[in-house]
Amino acid sequence: MASNNDEKQSGSSGGGGFFSSIASSLSNLGSVMSKSVNGMLGYEGLEVVNPEGGNEDAGAEAQRGRWKAEDRDNYWKMMQKYIGADVTSLVTLPVIICEPMTNLQKMAELMEYAHLLDLADECEDPHMRLVYSASWFISVYYALQRTWKPFNPILGETYELVNHAGITFIAEQVSHHPPMGAAHAENEHFIYDITSKVKTKFLGNSVEVYPLGRSRLTLKKSGVVLDLVPPPTKVHNLIFGRTWIDSPGEMILTNLTTGDKVLLYFQPCGWFGAGRYEVDGYVYNSEEEPKILMTGKWNESLSYQPCDLEGEPLPGSTMKEVWRAADAPKNDKFQYTYFAHKINSFDTAPKKLLASDSRLRPDRYALEKGDLSKASSEKSRLEERQRADRRTREAKGDEFKPKWFNLSNEVCPTPWGDLEVYEYNGKYHEHRAAIDSSDHADVKTTEFNPWQYEDSVASA
Repeated sequence: MASNNDEKQSGSSGGGGFFSSIASSLSNLGSVMSKSVNGMLGYEGLEVVNPEGGNEDAGAEAQRGRWKAEDRDNYWKMMQKYIGADVTSLVTLPVIICEPMTNLQKMAELMEYAHLLDLADECEDPHMRLVYSASWFISVYYALQRTWKPFNPILGETYELVNHAGITFIAEQVSHHPPMGAAHAENEHFIYDITSKVKTKFLGNSVEVYPLGRSRLTLKKSGVVLDLVPPPTKVHNLIFGRTWIDSPGEMILTNLTTGDKVLLYFQPCGWFGAGRYEVDGYVYNSEEEPKILMTGKWNESLSYQPCDLEGEPLPGSTMKEVWRAADAPKNDKFQYTYFAHKINSFDTAPKKLLASDSRLRPDRYALEKGDLSKASSEKSRLEERQRADRRTREAKGDEFKPKWFNLSNEVCPTPWGDLEVYEYNGKYHEHRAAIDSSDHADVKTTEFNPWQYEDSVASA
């Protein structure tokens, strides 16, 4: 595996060595397996990729997917002008490609396998702590493979999650241009904070997504603080063909307290699906020596095994499974997990749910019930109300201030640009404590209301 100390040091500090050798040998597979659409006038040069096939069936693959031919062609004509651009907040997307969930709820899906953090917090072995924590971060990729787009949250929109693993979770949309969300989760074992922002590059029939966010995980018993740098993601066949997602590259999880780290390489999808979903790498100590190897598939399971300084399994040791994806519903329309359904339900909602909660969005609810026409009209209504709120704010000379997070003075560098960091201000716990000691109303009858100005609806 790791063939010499120079490779291990390079690989653990910035992408060389073992991981770079894998990347080099596989880097051309994505381009080899893709092919431009042939025989379709007006679509020359458009890349279509079949993850399950070779490079000879792009024309047939282009005719597949969820779009009707007329809608697909019209959307392509509209999107051509954005090729090469960051489309994060440039384009209003139709509900036909959406799932009945917002990005704030999507952030909460990471909480499904929170028991791994309980194990990490109780673990005395500092390297096994990283095995559990890294597995927790990877576990969410099973949910991220869904090809439906979540709704963009309205500025000031929130999402609350309780009744799962003793966790209190709050997320809030803290910025609209650029779109940014912040979240805080906590139980007796861990504290998790994230400022979420993405940068995109639209390539015609695909889009590259670069995670500019900052994720920090604190394990309470040991007090160690972990920092995550995830790999970028590419969404293939946005308009022509069956949409699918790949995340080739490195994931780096660093223990900021000790200097230990995990480097895991997400393999790119090759010919006929070769390498798809595969993850391999090591836990390194602060001297950049491999201690534990990790391997598996991010859509199935992960395992680990102690290793020597060359990265080879220790004699007498065995490979042990640390995480396995739970069974999911069969033939679910949106490829939801059981936990995703819980996130949308009121079973995980607290008493006196905030009126700004994503569950209460009328467009999301209509899509969940299968009413695309109503979902589309409600989405347009909410977007226009948001514009009216912005006009009122500008006329008054006000600035939007989130309720549960404060903009800090910290600017965090990432591989794809700098990020302004939002910090949890603690006020949600105070709010929750007051609410939990009072009577509660039927949250299902609450009207969605993330608005800063009640009178802005008049100008919408």
